Amino acid sequence: MLSVLSPAKSLDFETPLPTRKHSEPRLVGQSAGLIEIMRTKSPGEIKALMHISDDLAELNASRYSAFSTDHAPDNSRPAVLAFDGDVYQGLAAKDFDARDFTEAQKTVRILSGLYGLLRPMDLIQPHRLEMGTRLASSRGQTLYEWWGTQVTDLLRRDLEASPGPEVLINLASQEYFKVVDEHRLGARVISPRFEDRDKSGEPRVVSFYAKRARGLMAAWLVRERVRSAAKVLDFEADGYSYDEERSTKDTPVFVR
Repeated sequence: MLSVLSPAKSLDFETPLPTRKHSEPRLVGQSAGLIEIMRTKSPGEIKALMHISDDLAELNASRYSAFSTDHAPDNSRPAVLAFDGDVYQGLAAKDFDARDFTEAQKTVRILSGLYGLLRPMDLIQPHRLEMGTRLASSRGQTLYEWWGTQVTDLLRRDLEASPGPEVLINLASQEYFKVVDEHRLGARVISPRFEDRDKSGEPRVVSFYAKRARGLMAAWLVRERVRSAAKVLDFEADGYSYDEERSTKDTPVFVR
């Protein structure tokens, strides 16, 4: 049983690390190919490609230039402690203890435009390359075509080796989960949905809160050592609880 997350645009490479544990990204050879393509882009081309500001385009051009395929603690940090967006604020991995990090390494995966599929403790370097980016290469016009079946096949192997049943808890965004071929994966996929009641009392998805809730659930799955799909419905955190009437078998809805 695995849970899968999206990465974050915001990065933290400054805060002291709570653990020295780390591992090597397994598809970094493929990442190097993408970096070589991005190194041919001017800041202006990066700006147009990613729809970002001049400053961010300059920053990321510098990042591509500095990128090294040799990942070590002096130039990289574990993915789960480097990503710093809403999901990762909910995940709060900096508060994990040693056993939580070990559990997360077994049961959490992060989809990545640059790295394909990451384990939490896999080292990453500063970058920005979203999965939805239309990037022409010898393999096609998109990152989905670049990665092909590689992400799905690696996720399949990780799922077979993970504790519990072959169930994938999809806590990633639609943009990132599109890289996974569910038919090829051959496992049950459960995609929780998080809703907040508006002023009229009607539940709806609020992006900011839903992202944070995905991180909260991922952390709960780790800390509770959840090993069954049925147990997922017991999730309660930050006011969210399971709403049976609004749920389907593979889309459980949690309302606050």
